[in-house]
Amino acid sequence: VVSVAWETEGLQTLGIVVIVCASVKLLHLLGLINFTEDSIDDEQEQSMVRHRPEALEKLEAQTRFSKKELQILYRGFKNECPSGVVNEETFKSIYSQFFPQGDASRYAHFLFNAFDTDHNGSVSFEDFVLGLSTLLRGSVQEKLNWAFNLYDINKDGYITKDEMLDIMRAIYSMMGRCTYPVLKDDAPRQHVEMFFQKMDKNKDGVVTIEEFLDCCQKDENIMRSMQLFENVI
Repeated sequence: VVSVAWETEGLQTLGIVVIVCASVKLLHLLGLINFTEDSIDDEQEQSMVRHRPEALEKLEAQTRFSKKELQILYRGFKNECPSGVVNEETFKSIYSQFFPQGDASRYAHFLFNAFDTDHNGSVSFEDFVLGLSTLLRGSVQEKLNWAFNLYDINKDGYITKDEMLDIMRAIYSMMGRCTYPVLKDDAPRQHVEMFFQKMDKNKDGVVTIEEFLDCCQKDENIMRSMQLFENVI
């Protein structure tokens, strides 16, 4: 049973935590949740390096993962995704296991689009690692930028009420009825109104990245949520 502590001002925190939880679940299913320095032997390491040396070195420079961590991630990714890419249906399958009490398909759709940075309909290993690096080891501003990009569904640089309502309905559908107290049908719309009252400083009907960052960085709950999963891997 999920306690709805977010009935007041916690919707942004919930959204951010759900993003990271879902990413951690993906790591768990790939068997990558624990890194150790001895978890890959020298022969495997040399094979990995021969397989994608330039890509791994580039990703090491672009992310906050070490080469060894990237090699382990790549091994698990290829084991589970031999084609080298993850499609949207795979995302939906993963999150349906994580949230069996609800319908996670809509939220998985939005999350997939956030990872699919080049919008080609698939998430490559590079897409996955770059997003994961931001969510787990990025700065607070990098994580918030990533969350803003998730909420900005049409990627025009603004969050509208319709976009936020789509996201909130997706989160509520994913959480299902396993909440206490039971959520009312109009709860998503109420939370959207709260979100805009708090975030839309100039009352122009949209939330900009500047408004989003400023408000989130002044919210202690959101700042705490940014630190929750920093040492997962």
